[in-house]
Amino acid sequence: MGYSPSPRPTFDGPAAIPFQSVTRHLWGDPVSGEVADWIYVSSGLIHQLVFGLPPGGAFLHSENFRTVFAADELLYVLGGVMAIANPETGEVHRVLPGEAAFFRRDTWHHAFNQSHEPLRVLELFAPPPSQGTSGAYSRTKPILAETNHTQDQWLGRWPMARAEADGGRTIQVLRESDLMWRLEGEALKTLVGLWISTEHLTVGQMELMPGQHTELHTHGGDESLYLLSGTLHIHTPGHAGQSWFELGPRDGFYVPQGVPHQYYNVSAEPTRLLFAVAPCYLPAAA
Repeated sequence: MGYSPSPRPTFDGPAAIPFQSVTRHLWGDPVSGEVADWIYVSSGLIHQLVFGLPPGGAFLHSENFRTVFAADELLYVLGGVMAIANPETGEVHRVLPGEAAFFRRDTWHHAFNQSHEPLRVLELFAPPPSQGTSGAYSRTKPILAETNHTQDQWLGRWPMARAEADGGRTIQVLRESDLMWRLEGEALKTLVGLWISTEHLTVGQMELMPGQHTELHTHGGDESLYLLSGTLHIHTPGHAGQSWFELGPRDGFYVPQGVPHQYYNVSAEPTRLLFAVAPCYLPAAA
């Protein structure tokens, strides 16, 4: 198939995004491989999607689909096992469910499903495609004519040369032990773990115990959310229209920059979610 830009679902205000209504998209060709996308949000500040590969599936790159972008990206594995490679450097990393891969702009990347089940990966991306950072940008880059999925320079010196190899990595694999933990809120303390926080994108996770809710808060950027498990209610007081939302697993949510919101768990089970904010996590200074 020829190149066509992916859809860019946007919302005028806070919005629940049920999985059943998520925008579906298929991209790729016989050279790059074909990839199924479930696109949740593609605002002027942030892009959130889930991509899927069948057992044995992969995406590489082709003349029409060049997998190198001008954005920070975090790929969180929801199910399956992902091998992610930089075909320019030969780096290859294995990423398990509950782990993430992070890389910055101008990083070529290929992905492979290394399991017997469908691979599902949550992708958070900023600056977003609406700013010309994805397909439009990738087509300005010279096609990568030679690809490499091995680093033979370390043969005969492994693991002795690991520190040297780590110093040249373009892709970082992150596990829960790598999170930066915070207790947020003045009176109601909420434990928040941040996977990454750059000048473009902050990605974190939160677990709310039964009966727990956060304080009302805002961010200096658009926020997108993906519910991993449990039931989540979101309150957006003062916003015209609906202000109380309910989410189940695989549902998403969008909060525009500066809109006050709270997360509630009114169920009897824990609730786990991932969120991303772009560009600034903290609210703008008064």
